[in-house]
Amino acid sequence: MQQVSQKSGPDFQRLWGRWAGLFKPIYGDSRVTRNFICQSENLPLLCVRVCVFLSIIVWESLLQVEQLMDTRAGQYLSSHPFLALNVLLFGAAAALPVGLFLSFALVTLVMSAVVFLLFAGGLTLLSVLPGIALFSVSASVIFNALYVTTYNIFSRYFPHLTKVIIM
Repeated sequence: MQQVSQKSGPDFQRLWGRWAGLFKPIYGDSRVTRNFICQSENLPLLCVRVCVFLSIIVWESLLQVEQLMDTRAGQYLSSHPFLALNVLLFGAAAALPVGLFLSFALVTLVMSAVVFLLFAGGLTLLSVLPGIALFSVSASVIFNALYVTTYNIFSRYFPHLTKVIIM
């Protein structure tokens, strides 16, 4: 992890204390581990691991926010909260179309790859499918003939095994 600067250390410690204070009731409450639907013994351990994982993510995010607030731009945005809100909303509004474009590009790439594979392998596919159908029909005929033969052998040599008991 990165070093915390001395100038904003108490602010960061206060934020971390608030974050830890949110999870203290969860760690100490016995109802959290008792009232789960699944009464697994590993469930409390899983909850602790998830909370630790989330704590690490929040810790890293707070470090990045603290580093931003140490810059001149961060101090300026801290003294102008309306401008900071506008920058935040602009960033969110700009991220949405970029995310939609990237997802559309990814879907287009996957679709074009699938269509290319189907087009290139179309003749092969058309010649393989009748072979698969012929194999499945012949396997079905062989297994049915084997079943009928086995049943007839059992009914001839072991009639007590094939008797149908009617009640």
